[in-house]
Amino acid sequence: MARSLKKGPYIDAKLLKKIKGKKSHSREVIKTWARASQISPEMVGFTFGVHNGKDFISVTIAEEMVGHRLGEFSPTRKFVRHGGKMQKELEAAAKQREAEAAKATKETKE
Repeated sequence: MARSLKKGPYIDAKLLKKIKGKKSHSREVIKTWARASQISPEMVGFTFGVHNGKDFISVTIAEEMVGHRLGEFSPTRKFVRHGGKMQKELEAAAKQREAEAAKATKETKE
């Protein structure tokens, strides 16, 4: 749900305070837990370490990111992969077929 226009965008005050005295495009990572904070034009060029619950994910702010939230660029869940034993066997068989096909094309060229 969008925030009321009369209230304006939510930008964490501590975050603005941290970037106030620094220059953009510096290598320094600014750590933050404020995932709900919106990205403002003043933040462009800075690198933020956005906390995902376990680690700080480095996010370099670009012009296209203005208006989005910091949390959008730091996923909290890690996708492992569907499958299991059967999926591994299928992938191994596909890899084997690719290797045989590459070998066959190599022999035909010689």
